[in-house]
Amino acid sequence: MARAFLFVLDSFGIGGAADTERYGDTGSNTFGHIAEACAEGRADRGGLRKGPLFVPNMLSLGLGRAAKTATGFCIDSGGLLASAFHGAAQEISSGKDTPSGHWEIAGLPVRFDWGYFPDTVPAFPAELTEAIIREGEVPGILGNCHAPGTEIIERYGEEHVRTGKPICYTSVDSVLQIAAHEVHFGLERLYEFCKVVRRLVDPLNIGRVIARPFIGETAASFERTHNRRDYSVPPPEPTLLDRLTARGSRVIAVGKIGDIFAHRGISEVRKAAGNMAMFDKALDAMDDAGDGDLVFANFVDFDTEFGHRRDVAGYAAALETFDRRLPEALARLGAGDLLILTADHGNDPTWRGTDHTRERIPVIGTGPGFGGDIGLRTTFADIGETVAEHLGLAPGRHGTSFYAEIGGHA
Repeated sequence: MARAFLFVLDSFGIGGAADTERYGDTGSNTFGHIAEACAEGRADRGGLRKGPLFVPNMLSLGLGRAAKTATGFCIDSGGLLASAFHGAAQEISSGKDTPSGHWEIAGLPVRFDWGYFPDTVPAFPAELTEAIIREGEVPGILGNCHAPGTEIIERYGEEHVRTGKPICYTSVDSVLQIAAHEVHFGLERLYEFCKVVRRLVDPLNIGRVIARPFIGETAASFERTHNRRDYSVPPPEPTLLDRLTARGSRVIAVGKIGDIFAHRGISEVRKAAGNMAMFDKALDAMDDAGDGDLVFANFVDFDTEFGHRRDVAGYAAALETFDRRLPEALARLGAGDLLILTADHGNDPTWRGTDHTRERIPVIGTGPGFGGDIGLRTTFADIGETVAEHLGLAPGRHGTSFYAEIGGHA
């Protein structure tokens, strides 16, 4: 029985991208800088965590070797599992955002340029703002600028509750985010409003419209909930997911994977609040997966809760918590199973600003009969092509499988 499990640690880059200068991210290294901060005691926080970064299970899969491949950064890796394989991958897609990274992982690099909003006030074209107000049937909008999500809710949340005007903002990514109160504005109303905005920004080639619901009654008590929803542009070509479902295999999407792919090529969506609840869902999906199926999971908290918030200690603690549970996934692997851990971009919590960082990603994993060094891959699409070959699909248009390099078909 051949099954595949693809776990994305959202934003867990390992530095070294060849084109970082283009993005202003030269020197960024999410994993490396977290490890260094922990070693130097700069990531200690009360009862949360203390001391050097402790992720022995990911190191046993080759995380340290992958980091050395990407940047030369060395960390004590300890012993490797005999069945572990490891390497790094360079992104060729335009941008450093979530859809680009995930689509490329699934075998479809983004070779076009997304649309972006300028870092000005207002950030949105006047005609777009007018259309949002008119067709969204709201009295106006607040924000209309580049801003971190938690900060802009604190700044405009009370006015939003008082006036009913949704908070609309953006970032360096190709995105228009909309924050609104779950009760005073209404969660379903927010979702419907985002669908209207999604249609309006299509001509601008904006990658995502994101619903960002929150609760609370004052600036001091506002809190974003886990009812976020992403409205993405559909991939312009079939991805690994489409190829699998067209054949009759199941693709079980855990977390925001369904949203990222505009629910194309998705058989089933399983969501939960928080990385560990998501891990539970991923384990259940592993139990349920059958021959030829793919479980594709995204662990978003690394990015949203710690990367964007520049919380080094929180990010380190989240990695350690994830690592402690990894043996539960490894124990579910049987003959014919392939598990890959990777990322979609970086989000160095030690870096300036609050945006993603352009980085290489780890490609580590295991499965009975596998093992080896896959080196530096020239595109994330090699991951998707490897999964495709493992599950018996014909090669796609992009990427090169490393299946034979890790012992596939041996």
